[in-house]
Amino acid sequence: MAEWLIEEGIGETRALLVEGEQVLAVRLMWPGNIAAGTHCSGRLIAKLQGTRRGVALLDDGTETLVDHLPPTATEGQTLDLVITRAPLAERGRLKRAQARIAGTEAPIPSFPEGRTVRQFPSGSWEDVWHAASAGSLDFPGGEIIASTTPAMTLIDIDGIGSPRDVALAAVPAIGQALRWFDIGGNIGIDFPTITDKQARKAVDAALEAELADWPHERTAMNGFGFVQLVARLEGPSLLHRFATSRVGMCARMALRVGERAEGHGPVLELRIHPALKAKLKDEWLTELARRTGKQVRITTDPGLALEAPQAQILAS
Repeated sequence: MAEWLIEEGIGETRALLVEGEQVLAVRLMWPGNIAAGTHCSGRLIAKLQGTRRGVALLDDGTETLVDHLPPTATEGQTLDLVITRAPLAERGRLKRAQARIAGTEAPIPSFPEGRTVRQFPSGSWEDVWHAASAGSLDFPGGEIIASTTPAMTLIDIDGIGSPRDVALAAVPAIGQALRWFDIGGNIGIDFPTITDKQARKAVDAALEAELADWPHERTAMNGFGFVQLVARLEGPSLLHRFATSRVGMCARMALRVGERAEGHGPVLELRIHPALKAKLKDEWLTELARRTGKQVRITTDPGLALEAPQAQILAS
């Protein structure tokens, strides 16, 4: 049976839904970031005229948009809230978190509960992380490329063969990307243009079967090969995190690489790109030293890619 495995990393908590050796889905949480499903209180500081929406100031100073305000709500009132969408960083701006009055809708799932493990099965997180970093997944005869925009996440398909065959071959990779990269909100899929109506219906049917257990709404493929999906958006996908916080993602991966270094000796040398050094908080490095029982030494190498940290155990 599938189960969630939880890895409590330095600077982030990771969750993989696994079945056997297969990774089915992924979640990622950075401590200190408010998440969907969080219950909190906030003071209503503004009601938006002509709507049932407003802005609340949470106890930690964060502003959040509140939907479905009751008519009796007044500015200055303290409200019991549940976060429905975490804040989303975008290029040049930050979208506020969204919330509703607690108890006004079905429970919102928070970070998955599962079995905490010291480390995931070998290579499983690395496969997901590097795929999300590149925003791509291969399929037989082609590749899908996923990227974020302020309006939606776009998935482009490129491959060799007839448009129908390429589109059908890409469907499993699309399902994998949606789950691996934790994508939600508006999603556009740009299939190759398929002129035959029956062939388009075949791709629609394959996509429906692939996403049968993934809650969403979907349009049929139009004559240009475009399909739009809408799914619940609860927070930043891995693609969003790489688009807006790539250095932060890579710094956390460097710590993970350091934590898993093997060998005998009192010193852990973590070799990283210079841009990562400023992102490594003192408390993170202290925790790395505690977990490994080593003195941590940071060295920088501009020849290393951000995504390719190195770690080794030294005698001195």
